[in-house]
Amino acid sequence: MQKKRYWCIAGCLLGVLLSVKLMGQQVQAGKDSTVLVNRQVKLIVDHLTGKVSYHFQNGVQLDNTIASIEDVNTGYLRSADFAKHHTTTTPVKDVFGTGIRVTIEHSDNRHLLQLTQFITLYEEQPFLLISAEATTANASGKLPETRNISPLAVLSAQLGHAYIPGNEPRILDVPFDNDNWVNILTREWPKETSSPATGISYEFTALYEKNTLSGLVVGSITHDCWKTGIVYKTGTAKGELDSFYIFGGAATEDNKALPAAYGGLDGTHDHAPHGTLTGEKVTSPLIYLAGTEDIRQNFTGYGAANAKLAGVLSWKGYAPFYWNSFGVEGVLGYEKVMMPASMARISDFIQSLGNFNKYAKPVLSIDAYDQNIYTTEILASLGRYAKKRDQQIGFYFIPFALWTWKNSIDQEVLKGTNIPLKEVVLKDKNFNPIAYKDGDWAAFAMDPTHPAVREYIISQLKKAKAINASFIKIDFLSAGSLESTTRYDKSVRTGMQAYNKGMKMLKSLIDSIMGPDIFITMAISPMFPHQYAHARFISTDVYSHLRDDQSGFPHYGSTAASLANGTHMWWVQGTLWPYTNLDVAIMKKFQKNPELTEQEVKVRIYAMMVMGSVLGDGSDFRDKLAAERARKYLDNPEVCAFFSSPKAFTPLKMSDGESQDQQLVFLLKGDTTMLGLFNFATQQEFKQVLYTKDLGLGNTKYIMTDLLTGNAFGQIEKGQDAFSLTVPVKDAVLVKLIPVND
Repeated sequence: MQKKRYWCIAGCLLGVLLSVKLMGQQVQAGKDSTVLVNRQVKLIVDHLTGKVSYHFQNGVQLDNTIASIEDVNTGYLRSADFAKHHTTTTPVKDVFGTGIRVTIEHSDNRHLLQLTQFITLYEEQPFLLISAEATTANASGKLPETRNISPLAVLSAQLGHAYIPGNEPRILDVPFDNDNWVNILTREWPKETSSPATGISYEFTALYEKNTLSGLVVGSITHDCWKTGIVYKTGTAKGELDSFYIFGGAATEDNKALPAAYGGLDGTHDHAPHGTLTGEKVTSPLIYLAGTEDIRQNFTGYGAANAKLAGVLSWKGYAPFYWNSFGVEGVLGYEKVMMPASMARISDFIQSLGNFNKYAKPVLSIDAYDQNIYTTEILASLGRYAKKRDQQIGFYFIPFALWTWKNSIDQEVLKGTNIPLKEVVLKDKNFNPIAYKDGDWAAFAMDPTHPAVREYIISQLKKAKAINASFIKIDFLSAGSLESTTRYDKSVRTGMQAYNKGMKMLKSLIDSIMGPDIFITMAISPMFPHQYAHARFISTDVYSHLRDDQSGFPHYGSTAASLANGTHMWWVQGTLWPYTNLDVAIMKKFQKNPELTEQEVKVRIYAMMVMGSVLGDGSDFRDKLAAERARKYLDNPEVCAFFSSPKAFTPLKMSDGESQDQQLVFLLKGDTTMLGLFNFATQQEFKQVLYTKDLGLGNTKYIMTDLLTGNAFGQIEKGQDAFSLTVPVKDAVLVKLIPVND
């Protein structure tokens, strides 16, 4: 189909209203605007200003949006600053389907750059894809160079306006990575309009109504160059935003004077500005935009869109079952809590668990270890011992950071290379070495593009190969994504470019040195890029105590906090990764923490199930009580059958606010419907009414059974519209709804 071109020059409006249908979507073009309409959205391009408005069918509105670039040489330019706004619509067919692409070229004779917006609407997809591109203006010869480019911005100074309908609107504020036990926030509109809610979410966000879950999901689906930030500021009226700014180039320093989730530790942890991109054209991140009646579907679509572009690893066979040493002793062997002989006792006990051994061969995952205590040969001997018991061994290492004494930066990265750490470490804005984890004993961030880092990774993987490891846990990956004022590879200009290059190299080396069937799980890491692992931690380490405010326990790492985050992250399982990893369960106590109650153990296992996590445990099975609980929970036939192929449940009731008194509901549809209900409150029982229609139940009778015991405790009669479940304080239930054919 021939392109239809519409020109608008300020002060000279041309054209007669035209209306055509492209790919089942209506396009109307007149002298003032171009309008596109499909089932999800009405898109309006103003020919005079070049501004774009999005009106979604669920009532979400983004009005008078602009694109922008902050060029290193020419300064800040907005799309509305240009005199000409040239709009075209063309059919498109790509990996997402068929649709229409709107191209808006912003240009004039006064500016050295030209800014172009691309907006794609699909015939059979509920989302739009948007991006912006900066190029050299005709004859100027000036190449764009920027560390800040935005394909969509709502700014009050540009008469921009965003609106989310509903009585209880929320903004989802997501940290850059899963470090430091930083919580995902669900921001409310303040009652005091003089103190608006402000913040920055990283890579993605949602604007939604708490009760109906209608809203807008926004996020980047390209992660090869930019760290994406989404800056927001609430307006005076509920549901309105004065600013909503999506940009490539987020680089934020930690500020420990602020609360962790409010600028303290939730950012990119950078010590230098975001690197610049330059060339004949510079393109923003590609942004996914979906406004429907159910943000849960939008999030699933967001995950699928990321996977469509970048790919996703698959895993054949049963999901791993593993035991991890960190729950018993941090650095294995350092405090002489568990030495090699005791590891044999752990292996022997695991062999005695019939159901735990029924599916995948269990993995003994040796976490952080001191190589002066646990040498490669000792680990290899453990691997041989485990193999005789039909078990596997796992390996842990940190690819892009090196722990050492702060005054030891002159040491070699790898013995025999003659390359000191100070030549490999990333540098801050003052060209000083970056201590990714600061202190006398510090973790220095290493340059993923440096050949010495490649040799270091090879040396670690050769150790993993020597012990015959089949499971690898990689940690502190965020160090590799940091911005730096120097790099070995000068063609790599940003932290995310370096991290992508490093992760791609790491996966290639794992495949070549160890083989393709190695399970890779990421611990502390950015969420994107995702395509180099089989699982990723939903949150930071979890210690299995019920709540963060529990007396005697750390004020972080609880089941409540991790699952509250999980209600906004469940969709990653099956889209970005085959599985999630909610860290290990603990049967009695984590390291030197107080003992757990049996109820806390049960709630923790249920939380891992509803998140679609692999099954891991970190208990000291030499202890009688820990062993007894392991036989009851870890070796339960229903639990093991589920974890052999775990699936994330869909949240029916998400976490809201920062209280530990969260009451959550999850649903897993299938041949047998399952429900998980959690009550983290300490004073109020949780009674939830559930409607059979919402659960997708058929017109038949159902028996309700407890997952662990298989005992029936109720039934749903044929034709019954609703039923209720009650959860005591500090407890959880996991229910199977078994259909009965009379």
